[in-house]
Order: sequence, then structure tokens, then C-alpha cells
Amino acid sequence: MDENPAVHQEMVTTPEEQPRSDEPNPVGCNKYRWRLLVLFAFSLFATTLGLGIYSHLKKESQLKSAAPCLSPACLKASEHFSVAMDPFSHPCDYFLFACRAGGSSTTTERQRIMGSSNEDNGEVDKKRQVRTGGLVRMRREADVQGKSDGRLNKFPDRQTALLKAIKEILESPEEGVSMNAAEQKAKKFFKTCMDAESPGKEGSEPFLTLLQQLGGWAVSGEWNQKDFNTTLTLLMSQYSTFPFFSVYVGPDSGEEQNASNQHYIQIDEPHFQFPIDWNSITHKSKASTRYLRPFYSSCGQYLALLGVPSSKTTQHCGLYISLSTTLAVATSPLPYRLSQKLLFHRITIQELQTVAPAIDWLASLQAIFQPLPISQSDIVLVHNLPYIIHMSQTISQWRVKHEMMDAIPLHTYMIFSLLQTLIPALDSRFFQTMRNYSIATGDTQEEMPRWWRCVQQTERGFDALLSHIIRERHAQKEADELIHDVYSSLKKKLTDLSWRDNKSSDFILNKIKSLNPRLSTQTNNLNHTELNLLYAEVDLKEEDFFSNYLQMLVLEQKSRCRLLSHGSRAEGLSISPSISGNDIIIPVGMFVLPFFHSSYPRALNYGTLGSLMAKDLLHLLLPNIHTQANNPESESMCVWSHYLSVTKDPGQAGTFSLPPSKQQEVWVQYSALQVALDAYKMSFTRHPTDSSLSGLSYIHLFLSSFTKVTCDADPYHEFMPFEPSFLVTVLCSNSGFCPKLLTCLNKSQSSPHEMCQNRTLH
Repeated sequence: MDENPAVHQEMVTTPEEQPRSDEPNPVGCNKYRWRLLVLFAFSLFATTLGLGIYSHLKKESQLKSAAPCLSPACLKASEHFSVAMDPFSHPCDYFLFACRAGGSSTTTERQRIMGSSNEDNGEVDKKRQVRTGGLVRMRREADVQGKSDGRLNKFPDRQTALLKAIKEILESPEEGVSMNAAEQKAKKFFKTCMDAESPGKEGSEPFLTLLQQLGGWAVSGEWNQKDFNTTLTLLMSQYSTFPFFSVYVGPDSGEEQNASNQHYIQIDEPHFQFPIDWNSITHKSKASTRYLRPFYSSCGQYLALLGVPSSKTTQHCGLYISLSTTLAVATSPLPYRLSQKLLFHRITIQELQTVAPAIDWLASLQAIFQPLPISQSDIVLVHNLPYIIHMSQTISQWRVKHEMMDAIPLHTYMIFSLLQTLIPALDSRFFQTMRNYSIATGDTQEEMPRWWRCVQQTERGFDALLSHIIRERHAQKEADELIHDVYSSLKKKLTDLSWRDNKSSDFILNKIKSLNPRLSTQTNNLNHTELNLLYAEVDLKEEDFFSNYLQMLVLEQKSRCRLLSHGSRAEGLSISPSISGNDIIIPVGMFVLPFFHSSYPRALNYGTLGSLMAKDLLHLLLPNIHTQANNPESESMCVWSHYLSVTKDPGQAGTFSLPPSKQQEVWVQYSALQVALDAYKMSFTRHPTDSSLSGLSYIHLFLSSFTKVTCDADPYHEFMPFEPSFLVTVLCSNSGFCPKLLTCLNKSQSSPHEMCQNRTLH
């Protein structure tokens, strides 16, 4: 028998049934019998009302008596919640809750939101960038601890939350012999990075010493004139520096349907230090001329920091800029390359050598991926072959054109690229020069704190270790249960959709059913001994961050080799699911505070991370769902029409329409709320008890968590035409799951029981 039957009834069943009374018999009524019947009816009504109030109060008492969660994680999470966030206590405020304002939004704000909702403006591409982390906003306010101005703490964005979790690991006190050697090395690397914040005592000496080991530098007048390909190969293999093209490892997206786990060497455009303008009419690129002057100025400042006489600045910086801009003309933005099918071009190394002979491809790739065997017949994937060909031709032409200068411009270009790689390990004057140039090119984002950059640098070299620790400390069996529940609920939702043709329906549903979501890291099966062996060759120094940084670059090279040989990678800093063969990889980086903890009330875990995960999966699996099914359009427009009916004058309710991208996002957000709620019901059926947090329990905590996380940390929030809290209003109007309807007497809500009915999950 359940310990708490009234709560269990609220979680799993429909609203309370109303008691019924028998109709009085009117035959033979006289005045006294009529009064008696009236008195009886009144008594029955009063009794029913009293029982209803008693039942309600009893249920509320039972809800409030849920055991509070008092773990350290819960006490910290309570800073984000309060009883005032209960959507049923202040429905009018909650009804039009404005995330950014912290209260009800004004009519002007709403009109501004609606007025901009008719423009699509490439939002599909922006959403793709959001999924890959391109639009993640690094918030400085995430560093603020405690409450300010009486307001609750904001959830950080997910990238910030993950970096803070890693920072906590790296700053945790050492536990003597119980801590493995690999973890000690990661902590030492992080500490030397943090200690190197002030201008280095040695100034530019570490970099100049390294240049001497590499054969000198033509700018300084001391250079042993090493062969071009010899220098290039050394920079790519030992220092993760790719001046003319980038090299990384990944799967072939075209093999996804074949469930292939094979990874390939991928060759792409390099990263240029200046903005590039794209002409959509001529399909040509060029360096932004308005930024060339600050680019030239920063080049001169770097040379001055390295002790190069100002008399040499004009020649060497001029040639550096000239070569950079010449290479940049063959680059092209991702949308154009997609449209022209320039991505994932399969070619053997031998064929690549034929079309781009200036680079010794076999020797350089063998050095980058040593000790793995690389042969001329191996397939590589090229993402802009016209650029690679242009790059090879440019290098050949410059070697001939500047033969009298002994290829000095090419060598100088490579050394400047190495300098950009090593700036994080040099004293703060180099970093400030780079930062000043970024500001000059329009970068208005605030500078990230030192700890942020040091965590990122530590993760580059110790990714396998950190992902292993995160899994041990954060993602336990509760994480596997949440993944299972969310995906099961998602499959139920998609199975019941109305598809526009059977062929698309069969393909999509078979794909959804064949995929297996799993929590994964590269080090699932590695124990502490194996991790120590992985980092056995690392020998870090106490007060020499530059030397330690060079070792981190070597570790990064080994990580690429592991990825190419094993076909799997650590997901330490990943916050988005991905597909690998028949698996949906749910990275452990998602399961960190404040979004998830094994000690949290399940309502909090499912309301926050459960809803975020559902959105991520819908965007990943069905990026164009509005073209394949009928439900997204009809359901989102119903929600939107009702929103207009209660926020606009009655005669204006149908005057605003939504573009397809916003229609889809409304459906995704509402569906994610339904999916997360259904997943919580699954969990509650298995374990019909839960704890409370900040006076909130069960459905109250679930809905408050959904609104809080969507307001503070959902990267798709900007694509919504209204605040996400309104979806809670819609949900409670359609479901017997809520204790009561979210109604507001001073709002003209129409037919709440009929609003956008969806029977899929209810």
C-alpha cells in the first residue's frame, strides 16, 4: 500500500471526482416538503463544499509534508527557488511572467516581441549554431554568488555550469595517497595556469627560447632556413598549430544512416585572425578592409613585445597581412559550402598530393597522428577542396616570387601562427594585445575571467580524466533513469504524431526506435591505474606554466590519435547530445549542478535537465519537423492564437502570424514540457515518493523548475515569441495532472478546458 495515497492520486490520476446528489422528487410537493428539500439541498451543498475544502487542505498539507531535501546540493539549489515561484499561488503574475524583467511584462515589451515574430532571418542556421555551441553566451553574472536586490539567483548557462563543475574538481583539496596521480597532474596544471595571471617575470623569453630550438626566426636575423614542409610538419604535430589548413578527426556525416562508427582525418580551412567579408552575388571572400589597420597595428605590437626593432615592422607585418588576405579569398561560409556540396569530400592522401602538391601530405599527417600507421591510400575528408587547391598554388607562387628572400614570408607567417597558439601561456601583455584587437573588430563580449580560460586549457589536455571524474561524481544511476524515461516519453510522443506521408513517417519512426540513448564518455571502462598510465609521460613543473602548456599541446595531439584509432571521444566539455552510429551520445557534461544531482528531488531533475534534454533531442533528431508532420503547425498556432487572445484586444487576436521557424520552436518547447512531465510520471510510478525543495513539492516544483531553467539557461529561448511560462498555463488547461487550473480573473481566458487539446501524453 502506498504511504501517501493522496499525493499518489495527484501524480498519476485525473482531477478529483465531484460528489453527486440525487434529484428531489417533485411529485406531491407541498410547501413544507419543498422547504425541507431546499434545506436538504443546501445542507448537501455545504457538506460537499466542506469536504472539498477539507480534501484540498489535506492534500496541500500532505504535499507540504513531503520530506525536505537537505543535502548540500539541495541547500545550494534552494538559492534558485522559493515558495513565491509556485505558479498556482500567483497565477496572474505567472500567467505573463517575463524572464528577463523578473515580473509581468509590459504591453510595449509584448508588442515588440510580437512585432519581430514575422521575420525568419535565417533562424534555422542560428539554431544549428546553438546546438553546436556557437551561440552559447558566456555570462559574467554567472560568477556572482548569493542573492542581490532580493532576487533569486539565476541559473548559469549550461557551458558555465559545466566549467564551474570542472573548476570545483580542480580546486578541491588534495587527498594525499588516495588521489590518483593523473588527477594530481591536472590540478597542478590548473594551479600553474592560475598563478601565471600577472605579467610574467621572463617576459617574451620563453617564446624566443622556443624559436631558437626551432631554428630561429628570419625577423630576428637568426634563422637556419629549415625546409618549409619540415617547419610546417613540426608546428602541426608538436604544437597544435595549423597555419594554412586545420586538421581534426570526426565521422563522415553521410555514413550516419549506415550506423558507422568510423572516424576520419578531416581537413578544413584554417582560422584567420581577421574578419572575412562574403559577397553573396559574386560568391567571393575578402578580408574586411576596415579591420586591416588594427590588424597591422597588433602585428607591430607583437613584434615590439618580442624585441624586434620597429624598422622591421613595415616589411614583415606587410608581407604577413598580404599572404593572409591572399589565402582568405578562397574561403567560403558554411551555408555556401553546404549548398555547393563542398563538405565531406572523400579523397585519398595520394589524390590530395596530386591536386595540392605544395604540401607534403603523407609526411605531415604521419607526424600529426604518430604512432598510427598512415598510408597514401587512406581516405581523408576535405571540407573545401577549392580552398586547399588555392592554398597550395599560393604557397608555390610565393616560394618563387620571394625566392630572393629565402621564403621568409612563409616562415614568418608560420611563426605568427605559432605565437597565436601560445599566447595563453605568455605574459598578460600578449593576451591584452589580442584582446584589444578583438575589441577593435567589434567583439563586445566581456573578457572571460582567468579561471574560465584555465579550466578550458586544462580540459584540452586532460579531457579523458575530467570526463571520467564528472561521471563518477555527478552522473550516477539516476542519470541513466532520467535518460531512459525522457527517451521513452519522446518515442511515445513522436509515434502518435500525424505525418504528412507514410514514407517519411516510416523512415523517421524506424530511426527513432533503432537509436539507443546512452550516457557515454571515452573512459567508461578505465580505472584509476589505466588513467595514470594514460598520463604517465606528463611531467609538470611547479612554476613554469609555459613548459606545462607545451606538454598540454602534446596531450591534445595524443587525444586526436585516440579518437582516430578508437572512434570515440571524451564528452567532458560537451553539453549537447550527438549521434554516433546507432547511439545517441548523452554527454556527462549535461549532468552537473544546478541542473542535476542524484540527491535532488526528482521533480527538480526532470523539470530542469529533463526538459532541456527533450528539447535537445527534438532539435537533434527532427530539425525540420514542421515539414514532415501536421501537429507542429496546428498545435503551435493554437497556442499562439490563445496567447494573442489573452494579451491583445479581442479584435486583434488573429492579426499576428508566426514564421515556420517560430511555429516549430513553440511546438518543440511545448512538446519538451509534455515529454519531461510524462517522464516524471514514469519515474513517480516506480518510486511514488519524492522530496521537496524550498517549500515546493511535486508538480509545483516540476513546473517552477521548467520555467526557471527555460528563462535562465535555455539557448533556444530567443526563438520563442513569448515567455515559456505561458506553456505551463496551456499544459494545466489540458491536463488533469495539475492540482488546479492556472486561471486569472482579470484576463479574458477563453475556454481553458478546450485549449489546444493534445491527448498524446494525457
